[in-house]
Amino acid sequence: MRDRAGAAPELLIVERSKAMSFAGGALVFPGGRVDAGDLAYAAGDDEHAARIAAVRECIEEAGVAPGVVPSPDAAGLAAMRGRLHAGEAIGVALGAARIDLDALVPFARWLPRGVTHRVFDTRFYLACLPDDAPEPVVDATENTRVFWATAAQVLADADAGRATIIFPTRRNLERLALFGSFAEAVAHARAHPVRTITPWTEARDGADHLCIPGDLGYPVTSQPLATALRA
Repeated sequence: MRDRAGAAPELLIVERSKAMSFAGGALVFPGGRVDAGDLAYAAGDDEHAARIAAVRECIEEAGVAPGVVPSPDAAGLAAMRGRLHAGEAIGVALGAARIDLDALVPFARWLPRGVTHRVFDTRFYLACLPDDAPEPVVDATENTRVFWATAAQVLADADAGRATIIFPTRRNLERLALFGSFAEAVAHARAHPVRTITPWTEARDGADHLCIPGDLGYPVTSQPLATALRA
């Protein structure tokens, strides 16, 4: 996230390549899987490894480095990104920099069922990018576009048919749209301890709905299954 004076905070969004098997062409948050280098840098701690992976994926996919101390300039970030793309582990690619794990605030954890081709145990974190951070640069491999937008803007584009978002992304955007600042989002996250969300199908008003729990801070907790895009 980045705060905007007098306006809603903006979120970093990437557009997936249409050729990708999962969420092809959809707007998503930067992300990916934990790799061996992340685990090594985290000394085997799963939660720390997930935060490290989140930072690494932001560097690789979008050319931004939330939580990296000191915050790299454009040249330093490009060099770091190049080393990661060349196969170096995050602990090596960082050089003299380090990751402040506390800069990533746990926001949610989703574990959908019924996505047949793979299992997604996904942890979402909040992080605030410094005002002087370099502008994002798309990786042009898995993604075709990277940009800043408010949660409301992305939702409006999806509702108008100008963008595609999958069910978990929509629910998290609706929740993020509640906040007027990064600090508000952090306070809300800390008031709602993370519990793994596994959506389920339930008949409501004569139609099947895809549902999530109602006590985790989400303003919308169900959607007709016929309109819910899951992958």
